[in-house]
Amino acid sequence: MRRIRVAATAAVSLLALTAGPAFAQPAIPDAEADGAVESAEGAAETEQSSDTVVVTAARTALPPSALPLTIDVIGKEDLDQQIAIAGSVTDAVANLTPSFSPTRQKLSGAGETLRGRSPLYAINGIPQSTPLRDGSRDGFTIDGFFVDRVELIYGSNALQGIGGTGGIVNQVTVGAPRVEGLSGRALVQGTFDNDFNGDGFGSKVAGLAQYRAGRFDASVGAAYETRGLYYDAEGRPVGINLTQGETMDSDAVSLFGRFGYELSSSARLDLILSRFELEGNHRYVPVAGNRLTGLPTSSRIGTPPLLPATNLAESASLSLTDGDLWGGNFTSQLFVSRTQETFGADVNPQPSQQDPTIAPVGTLFDQTENRSRKIGARASYERAIPGFEDLTATVGLDALWDRTEQRLIATDRTYVPPTYFRSLAPFTQLNLRLLDGLFRLAGGARWENIEIKIDDYRSIASTTLGTLGRYEGVDVAGGSPTFDDLLLNGGIIVEPLQGVRAYASYAEGFTVPDVGRITRSIGTPGVDIDSFLDISPIVSNNREVGVEVRRGPLDASVSYFWSSSDKGQLLFLNANNVFDVERLRVEIEGIEVNLGIATPIDGLRLSIGYADLEGRYDSDSTPDGIVDTDLDGVNISPDRLNLAAIFNRGPLALRLQSQHYLSRSFVGKVRDPRNDFGGYDVVDAYARYDTGLGGISLAVQNLLNAQYVDYSSDTRRPTDNFAFFAGRGRTFTLSWDYRF
Repeated sequence: MRRIRVAATAAVSLLALTAGPAFAQPAIPDAEADGAVESAEGAAETEQSSDTVVVTAARTALPPSALPLTIDVIGKEDLDQQIAIAGSVTDAVANLTPSFSPTRQKLSGAGETLRGRSPLYAINGIPQSTPLRDGSRDGFTIDGFFVDRVELIYGSNALQGIGGTGGIVNQVTVGAPRVEGLSGRALVQGTFDNDFNGDGFGSKVAGLAQYRAGRFDASVGAAYETRGLYYDAEGRPVGINLTQGETMDSDAVSLFGRFGYELSSSARLDLILSRFELEGNHRYVPVAGNRLTGLPTSSRIGTPPLLPATNLAESASLSLTDGDLWGGNFTSQLFVSRTQETFGADVNPQPSQQDPTIAPVGTLFDQTENRSRKIGARASYERAIPGFEDLTATVGLDALWDRTEQRLIATDRTYVPPTYFRSLAPFTQLNLRLLDGLFRLAGGARWENIEIKIDDYRSIASTTLGTLGRYEGVDVAGGSPTFDDLLLNGGIIVEPLQGVRAYASYAEGFTVPDVGRITRSIGTPGVDIDSFLDISPIVSNNREVGVEVRRGPLDASVSYFWSSSDKGQLLFLNANNVFDVERLRVEIEGIEVNLGIATPIDGLRLSIGYADLEGRYDSDSTPDGIVDTDLDGVNISPDRLNLAAIFNRGPLALRLQSQHYLSRSFVGKVRDPRNDFGGYDVVDAYARYDTGLGGISLAVQNLLNAQYVDYSSDTRRPTDNFAFFAGRGRTFTLSWDYRF
């Protein structure tokens, strides 16, 4: 990993030199300094004062510049542009974030990582992930039309509790209306492939109505989207993944409601409701590709077995906030959420689902469904210490109850037994301002107390257990193991000039492994859950140093980070073509550089983003704690260079962007050269003109119509010709949106 350390040193030196001319610019106002985390291309709208950006995922009302973290906010304008280009919030985040994996362009986000680890997806702080049995559908739980901004906190941390080992992707929904009476927004759009095939057409209509009368306000909306078949750059239908699910050839309905009441000038009560359902249309079956010749998997008209893959997510939250309670800021939230992830049946019976007592082996078709339900509560209080106003303290308590199971729904079998998770976590944070803001010290602790409960069960019959020479399952003794850990964080910030800061930090994050994938694979008799250490939580340690310069025309940052976990979670493909979980030591190191600059041309900005990541794990059959083999493409993203030119002046907005994914070979004791990555380039474009009666925009994904196989397909399942997926070819999206 020496080359990353050298690159980090060079990048910091270059940033320091680049910052020089910017010092001659007039000092920017406090509002711009506090809001510097907004992307260079747009500004995030917030429910707070218009001159301060408050990142709610950070659990503090302090500006991001006061925190020793890498934080970004993708504002509404940038978010809408990227959704028009690529189709989803997850794609938007991936396009704009160099250390985020390229998406699979599927319903499943398995293998998509932030800084080499799984991010926690949240909506208004409500976790969308289901780590007890990770279905990887957490990026598709709300339509982006109702998302006002996306807050990104990079690196392992425990700010939001379970799941944040790679960082936090918090989707903040539309705020309360600011004007009296009726207001709102409407959107109509159509999507076409390069050859304008009829079955490739997609459309979307969405509307949001908002009403404010004195202290009361309400926002209600609905979005309906139908997606057509995707085509690659050579005009072939993209291969369909029946099991994991697709966004192509699907219908999605998203409903949203927000109802608020101002109890006083500083206190507010909000009820937010959301329901999202995406269902495949079940009209295509896959056609095998050929990895040896480079022919991607395709699709043809046909009737798949059983039910289509679907994703259902419902949530309700009630929050009470008071920005001036006894001189401090109080926030609280109660929430419930439910997800139902239905996976499709493959065209061939799956070996892991066979049971000779039901049907002859090799003839049984089945499909699985994850069902998860969460109930949670969160509360925190923050204020400056009386008599010592430079010290801000935050205290809080988070609680979460989760029940998750996975069933084989065609035969009504338990695939993953009901698993119960309970977490209670008090925490405290301190932030000390020294020497009139020249230095800041920040730190805190979170005590996680966790219980995982599983009743006695019998694993299903499966040819996955064929190495034991049998098809029957085994009895597993349940249990209620408990875990507790004190998770620490701390850092220092130096701000010698307004808009220039350097920081160093240490933070611990945690999550639970994919318990369901582990428990369903138990084939050894006599296992007792109470003493089965493979389900113990993952604790990751994240260290980071960074420099940011946000002065005048310059918006630049560089960060060097490294993280480790003694019992990390890695996915490995077994002999039955199913991914198993292994708990091994993992170390990840990387550098991320972002540079944005305003040009002498009025309204024109240029930006560059680069990320270089390396990850290794301990591959020894008897682990010795020494990492010796590269993480593969299932577990880490490729190095990447982003370039963009952005023009905004008057009614016209233009954007041209490219993502260059660099080739990668995986080396070490365990490797398969067939999984090496060749790299590819994608260029996108966007144009919008405000007519006065709404804005008309045209987005083009893959402008140069490059033919490529996506990163996930290229780096795993080296012999599976049904999972060799090409990316989308040139795709046009024409939209009209109107605000009133």
